[in-house]
Amino acid sequence: MQKPLPLIIAATLLMAGCADNRTPVASASLVAPSGPAGAVSSADPRATAAGEAILAKGGSATDAAIAVMLALTVVEPQSSGIGGGGFMVWAGSDGVVTIDGRETAPATATGTRFLDAKGDRLPTEQRVLSGLSVGVPGNLSLAAKAHERFGKLAWAELFEPAIALARDGFVMNRRLNDSLRGQLDRAGKTEAARVIFYGSDGEPLPVGTLITVPELAKTLETIASQGPQAFYNGSAAEFADYVASQTPQDGLMSASDVSTYQAKQREPVCTQYRVYKICGMGPPSSGGVAVAQMLGQLERFDLAAMGPQDAQFWHLFLESQRIAYADRELYVGDEDFVTVPVRGLVDPGYVASRSALINPERALATVEAGTPPGAPLAQADGDEPPENGTTHFSVVDAAGNAVSYTSTIEGAFGSGLHWGGFYLNNELTDFSMTPEVDGLTVANRVEGGKRPRSSMAPTIVFDQDGDVLLVIGAAGGPTIPVQVARSIIGVLDFGMTAEEALGLPLLMAFGSVVITEEGSLAAGIVDELKARGHADIRLLSPRGKANALLRTENGWEAAGDPRVADMLGYQ
Repeated sequence: MQKPLPLIIAATLLMAGCADNRTPVASASLVAPSGPAGAVSSADPRATAAGEAILAKGGSATDAAIAVMLALTVVEPQSSGIGGGGFMVWAGSDGVVTIDGRETAPATATGTRFLDAKGDRLPTEQRVLSGLSVGVPGNLSLAAKAHERFGKLAWAELFEPAIALARDGFVMNRRLNDSLRGQLDRAGKTEAARVIFYGSDGEPLPVGTLITVPELAKTLETIASQGPQAFYNGSAAEFADYVASQTPQDGLMSASDVSTYQAKQREPVCTQYRVYKICGMGPPSSGGVAVAQMLGQLERFDLAAMGPQDAQFWHLFLESQRIAYADRELYVGDEDFVTVPVRGLVDPGYVASRSALINPERALATVEAGTPPGAPLAQADGDEPPENGTTHFSVVDAAGNAVSYTSTIEGAFGSGLHWGGFYLNNELTDFSMTPEVDGLTVANRVEGGKRPRSSMAPTIVFDQDGDVLLVIGAAGGPTIPVQVARSIIGVLDFGMTAEEALGLPLLMAFGSVVITEEGSLAAGIVDELKARGHADIRLLSPRGKANALLRTENGWEAAGDPRVADMLGYQ
């Protein structure tokens, strides 16, 4: 079922997870000489510095990634934090390990959570800016599970940079200021948040203002000294009561929902692309499967000979997106509740059969989901609202261990609810709003204790010798797998640096609608794409938010999206 056009366009307009779509990342590509510590790439230099400080102390990649996640809770409150969840892909001597810290619905949540008594959708404000959208946060549980297995430093040490930022203050940059502007009803929904980020006139505090968040510093100090159970047990009743008090209907969050939450180790999705091994996250994320399918479908084409300037490449890439996303919409959900044919979806024979649908010269008129091995007999495509949010960070330590971690609270400033000094997610809006279509159940329907489907795609690429080559991920809701696959092609097929690959244009198909960026090289080949049957192409302002570490002869290149680096300034 093709999504309504307004949702398609909204998905791209809101993609960055922080109100403005020019979401910045690391200021410039940096090649760090090989040394004793490692390398970090994140969406904010202060969070990057937190990770680097942990590495300098002898911490592991996991230790540093946790410190980055905590620091971003402070300095990037619009995109991620301990009020949300995430996915981690780890690579090292133990192979590849993936951990699912996705949020869960309350045990008493039902499939009609976001519908009124007549079966119609609730107004957006009621669905999103209330306790209805809040899932039990998973980032702290994910961090604890990863630290228990892969951490080297003491748990409390990982919190020190974030505590200092919250207690002593951080400077409001242009990015956060722009994200707050026009968002008073969401970012300033609570008095607690308004006094932190807004003046008495209702406008965001000026760029350059020193922001302190003493309540968050206290929360972090408690969790640092008492461990993650300070939240999941010690604060469970208080937290759940707050969320329940903001929930107008359906199942309310309970203390038991919070105290029983557990991050889970999942089976990684690993596939071959040319001589490289690509490993990503499995369900409830669709990212790993989507990236694997797109790359697998394109493997039969000589992309290197085409290059990034060739309309032929972009046509093939658009078609691979359409085919992969048709499968994503129908089959992917929480494996604990529905059958997800992951092996079938990435089976080389199945992927080849899907690739055979691609006409090198002409866009397909319509694209339907396929029938991979192990597929359920009958399911329906749901009606999920557009995903938004998110941040990504990549870390490599001195021992060669790598972490690719994508973290989110979903939309800009999540649900707008603010507790303990941090914003609470609105992840449950990633569920389908309706539980069935034409009598067929939707894989991504709301169910008690279930985790909503995600597009997050933390990914690690290995070279032909089995060594980590690229650690990558992105933010931007449904565009995430496309950004990741595009950038992987940029590095592996086009021989680009990480920064060059991340700077490739976003060109994405939403059904028969294609969006790309004004002023990009893709904007210059619109006529050629239209001649191949992509009739409805829409130009939007530049957008993108990806981060990567690329191993080079001189060390690790830490890169972020070059379009948006200027937004990190303080003037």
